[in-house]
Amino acid sequence: MLGALAVAAAGGASAAEPLKVHAAGSLRAAMTALAAGYEQAQGPDAGRKVTLAFGPSGLLRQRLADGEASDVFASANMTHPQALADAGRAEAVQPFARNTLCGLATPGFSLQGKPLPQRLLDADVRVGTSTPKADPSGDYAFQMFERIEATGAAAPGATAALKAKALQLTGGPNSPKPQPGRSQYGELVNGGQADIFITYCTNVAEARREYPALQSVPVPDAINVGARYGIVVMRPASAAAQAFVAYVLSPAGQQVLAGFGFSPP
Repeated sequence: MLGALAVAAAGGASAAEPLKVHAAGSLRAAMTALAAGYEQAQGPDAGRKVTLAFGPSGLLRQRLADGEASDVFASANMTHPQALADAGRAEAVQPFARNTLCGLATPGFSLQGKPLPQRLLDADVRVGTSTPKADPSGDYAFQMFERIEATGAAAPGATAALKAKALQLTGGPNSPKPQPGRSQYGELVNGGQADIFITYCTNVAEARREYPALQSVPVPDAINVGARYGIVVMRPASAAAQAFVAYVLSPAGQQVLAGFGFSPP
């Protein structure tokens, strides 16, 4: 109800320029659907459109900190939007979704009867991740490597070994750009650039819709890392930006996110 009221309240400003939303790459499908839902919820005469810019959250945060114009920033962690809020560039951060890690593996990948942490350490297994610091997905994968050693799932030295062997294939400033409408993770694994890629479970599901032969490998709860997504209204705050965030947090918005595999915040 709150989201609907907020969207209705923003309708008066609909003739203005489009609402600019920067969002984590893992939100591409979900945020596209949310933008469409927001536009529809305004009513046929409102006309307020949403333009979307996707990328690794850390790189987007830097662009916004450097002055790139935006109305809303949706990050795959809480840290990057909080940095903008701390710098006075954004309003208070609100959590809006959760995600977890899975492995996306080639059709021929096998655990060979071993626990996942042990298999990742094998010399013949190429482990793909995103780029830490630039992309929270890489940060979460490296935190998983730390948990592998901390929980005793692998011997001392496992964290350093996994971080050293990880192929940081996405999310960095010099990484190949995703092709519109294509799963970058699916292309990389299907193309043989990694045997298993540690990424969000939502990314794995999306990749497997495009490449059904690829495997989804569960990450045990003891070493899994939960991703908490945060959203902020950029300053100067507009009524439309506040209405969009309210829509994302509303039951209707949360239903859209659930449809793409995200959990409630």
